[in-house]
Amino acid sequence: MLITACQSTQPEVHSDTIANNDVAAISTSLLKASTNKQPDIKNVSLTPAITTKVNKPQKKAPMKTVEPVTNLWQRISEQLSFDIELNDRLEARVNWYLAQPHYLSSVSKRAAPYLYHIVEEVERRRLPMELALLPFVESDFRPKAISSQQAVGAWQLVNATAYHFGITKDPWYDGRQDVLASTEAALDYLSYLHKRFHGNWLHALAAYNSGEGRVKKAIANNRRKGKSRHFWSLSLPKETEDYVPKLIALSYLLQTEHPKFKRPTLPNHALTSALDIGQQFDFSILASLTGIEKATLHRLNPGYLRHQSSPNGPHTVLLPLTQEQLLKSQFFKRYFSQTYVVQPKDTLYRLARRFNTSVATIKLLNNKKGNMIRVGEKLKVTQAQKFDSLLVDYQISPYVAQAQKPKQLTMEFHHTVGEGESLWKISKHYKVSVRDLIVWNKLKANKVLKPGKVLVLHLPKANETPQKPASDVLLSDLEQLVKPETRSNR
Repeated sequence: MLITACQSTQPEVHSDTIANNDVAAISTSLLKASTNKQPDIKNVSLTPAITTKVNKPQKKAPMKTVEPVTNLWQRISEQLSFDIELNDRLEARVNWYLAQPHYLSSVSKRAAPYLYHIVEEVERRRLPMELALLPFVESDFRPKAISSQQAVGAWQLVNATAYHFGITKDPWYDGRQDVLASTEAALDYLSYLHKRFHGNWLHALAAYNSGEGRVKKAIANNRRKGKSRHFWSLSLPKETEDYVPKLIALSYLLQTEHPKFKRPTLPNHALTSALDIGQQFDFSILASLTGIEKATLHRLNPGYLRHQSSPNGPHTVLLPLTQEQLLKSQFFKRYFSQTYVVQPKDTLYRLARRFNTSVATIKLLNNKKGNMIRVGEKLKVTQAQKFDSLLVDYQISPYVAQAQKPKQLTMEFHHTVGEGESLWKISKHYKVSVRDLIVWNKLKANKVLKPGKVLVLHLPKANETPQKPASDVLLSDLEQLVKPETRSNR
């Protein structure tokens, strides 16, 4: 199976927190969890700390009252499960992190809008929590990172792998840069590799970096030579030999709470909420409806490449609001909810199923603490309203009032389609747009024209009636379709 794997970018220490001031302000206002204090231990030697395996602190006897975990990084650290064995390559990566003790805290600020959602998805799938650390190793958690091998996004997915695992990509949208969409694809891919390598996560991670075929070949070579097939014994590209130790070293430092390595602090709840707009939208209009600055929306949603979402979707955006803030906002109540009168036999569970939501969401939306509802009671339920349009016509600037040119007089002209003619060829001859031909004749964009069909054209009246284009040159089937460069002008 020819699926190329990601090529990770080299880790860099970034002094910036989040590039956009608005997103930085979001993180600053919401990141209020207390910072974990590290023990004051002097003269700690690294080598004795890494024994044959990491000795995790013994769990204390359960208390009657358990304090809730308020730091997301504590939640991550407590679930790390890889066994860690001493070797020179691992120690080299540990020393690299120790030389830059604030590295993870710096990158964590970039990850703040997304990390909680990733942790939730890893837990839901019952995968090792180490996988949540992979975007830090892959790209320093930069959603727009591009490697020399054209791997893209926080998870560094190449185009073929992304396509195989359901990532959408077109001129409007690249799902590899959408952190949450690429998380789904990356975890699908890693789960697939885990099965292909018979439950060996180190082999699966190596294959994620350098390709399934290359790791299988290295394993086969060692088997043929009677050597160990453990990851540490395989002959792999240097980048891959360094790649897996980067992840394990990070896991080690978080598990052991090394005093020379600063554990970041993030609140253990989502800082952002995803909302499906339900139709194609323009970021300018969405910013106006929500009261959130357009630049902030773009920064949180790097998968969208233009001012508008793709006509084919997706139309889901990440908003800088907690779930509670979103549901209680006037924007949501006005455009994404409706009033429902409780009927006999209704329950919150049945209403949640009917309106494709959750009981918790209905309770939040209605400020309800319990599950009791009464017949005749009015409840707010999630239901997107149908907008007439959420798009902006950029042929006329929405920001600058412009004088309208007088409408040019036109005359109707009929053209009979000849053999081998296409919309593109006819549009070039008459100097009109393909879009106009489609609108004038109510055609589909990918319509293949049949000889003898009569097309209506509206041409400037002052112009002489143009001659019919020659039809002696036959175009290929591909050329008879609307060409890609014309589709983007629709």
